[in-house]
Parts: sequence; C-alpha cells; structure tokens
Amino acid sequence: MTKLSILGAGSWGSALAMLAAENEHNVTLWTHKTSHAQNMQTSRQNPDYLKQLVFPDSIKITSDLGEAVRDADVIAFVLPTRAIRQVATELAGLNGFTSRNHLPIIMHASKGLEQGSHYRISEVLLDVLGDIFPDKELPIVALSGPSHAEEVVNHDITAITAASSNLQAAQTIQDIFTNHYFRVYTNKDIVGVELGGALKNIIALGAGILAGLSYGDNAKAALITRGLAEITRLGRRMGADPMTYLGLSGVGDLVVTATSPHSRNWQAGYQIGQGKSPQAVEADMNMVVEGMATTLACYEIAQELEVDMPITRAIYQVIAQGQAVDQVINDLMQRDKKGEIYFAQSQIDQGFIHDKEY
Repeated sequence: MTKLSILGAGSWGSALAMLAAENEHNVTLWTHKTSHAQNMQTSRQNPDYLKQLVFPDSIKITSDLGEAVRDADVIAFVLPTRAIRQVATELAGLNGFTSRNHLPIIMHASKGLEQGSHYRISEVLLDVLGDIFPDKELPIVALSGPSHAEEVVNHDITAITAASSNLQAAQTIQDIFTNHYFRVYTNKDIVGVELGGALKNIIALGAGILAGLSYGDNAKAALITRGLAEITRLGRRMGADPMTYLGLSGVGDLVVTATSPHSRNWQAGYQIGQGKSPQAVEADMNMVVEGMATTLACYEIAQELEVDMPITRAIYQVIAQGQAVDQVINDLMQRDKKGEIYFAQSQIDQGFIHDKEY
C-alpha cells in the first residue's frame, strides 16, 4: 500500500483521490481552504466540482499541508499552474519535509506553462524542490492524457500516460492508478507529454470558438489536425520526441479536449464565439481556464524560438489583443498557400518532423 498525498481538491484531484483509494492506497486529499476541507470531510462530497462523487471513507481530507504530506511516498500536485510554485514553496519550507530521510516521488497532473518563466510544471517543481535533497535526484512524474474527471468517477474506460526520465518512478505511478477501467502507460519523454497537455488547451479554446460561431465538423477537423501540427513543431523545437504527439498525451488529449463540452477550455471558447469577452468568460468560470494563460506563454515562446504557430497566434490575437474573431479567422484562412507535409528522407528514417512544415 502506497501513502499518497494529493494537493488540490478540484475536479481532477478529487477524481484521482477516489481512484487511488479504490485501488486500496492510503490517500490524503489537501485543499488550501479550511472550510472546503471541513465540508468535504463531513459530507464526503465535493459538490462545487464533482456533484456525483462520493469520497470513500478511507480518504483523509485536510487543509493542513504538513499533515497532508507527512511520510507520503508520493506527493501529487493537482493544482492550477499558477498555484504550483506557491504551494511547492510552502512545501519546501516545512521542517517535516526537508528533514525526511525517505525521498518521495513528486507527481503532477496539471497542464499548463508558468507565466513569465515559461517553465513546464516539472521545471517549476525542480526549481523549487530540486536542491532540498542534494545527494539525490528528485523523481518527478507528469500524469497526463485524455481524461475528463466526470467520466473517471463514473468508471468510464480511460487511458493516460505517466511520463518521467526516471522510469521506475513512472512505473510506480502506473501501479498506483491502473485498474479495470483506468489504464496508465509509461513514457520517458516528459518534455513532450507536458507540452502536449498544456498546448492542447489552446486548440480546445479555438474549437469552442468555432462551435460558438456555428461552424461544423469540417472546421473542427481542420483545427485539430493543424493544431496538432503546430504543437508538434514547437515540441520538437523544445526537445520533445515528435512521436509522443501521436500518443495519448498528444492526439488523444487533443481530441478529447477539443471535442467535448466537458472541457472548460472548450466551454470558454464557446462563450467567446457567442460574443462574450475573454475577460468576462474567465471571470465567470468557476474553474481555472488553463488555455487562456497558456496561449499567452506559448505565443511568447513561439516568437522567441521563431516557430510558426498560426493558430496559436490567432487565438492570442483574440484573447490578448481583443481582435474580432471573424477577422482573425479570415486572416488565418487567407495566409500564403503551402504544401501540407514536407519530409526529408533522413527525417522520415529517424522519425523527425521538419520545423517549418507539417
């Protein structure tokens, strides 16, 4: 039995807590709000995020971070990207954490890029926690893939990826969560998996916008396919294996997020397509819309690395610059004509995709 601490009691953190408890692990669920913790502990429910979920009695719920992580084998960050550094810093300041002899696995199941630094989430965690155990390398695992929390708590069949440069750590996460309805694969390309999980939220915003404007399946298919192309371009430029984007954390996560009203990013885009301002949409959403912030960070990264990302640029123009959606779509469609795919034979042989095409 593994002792697992899940930091973050939103929809996905709650679903993962339920899943691990059903697999007979020792689970503590942490939320920063005392009232939220007390309500969940008493009612065994989390109605603000997942109305259908009933927590197993074995799950301990707390707002005390020190209590939550005490002697944990795995500490899982399931928080909005903007909260990762703050909570990791609080964790690093706990005497009980810094003095422990047992090196925990640090897992995260969040999908975004840090504003300003443009760090992937594993990079944020290493930046804050990496020097605490100077004689050992802190194992960090990203759990990512096509997974609506609402469907997981209903025991719908789900398959996702645990990615880490430390394969043993990824296999531990695989063992914790895999069961008859939830299957976890391992992947050593944490760069590719994290970028896929973050960048697909941008395309999901675009898919929602198109739906809000009453465009049909043709437009949706074009957006998803070309969106995957530019995700792959940037991923390869940042050191990812392009083949990762043919897997669960690439095309899988992109399809589920860009085609379903369960997706908060799709919902936000839909409202923008219906004429609501991005600022009003974000203010009215009960949950964090990661795609908004990720669009800003990704646009800046693409500019810096000189990677062509026309869809990302178009969504940036709508969200950050307030340009009219109809005009942005027209400009996107009227760009210079090009071929769809250009591969050099050597790149085909090696599985690489050219930066400037595809």
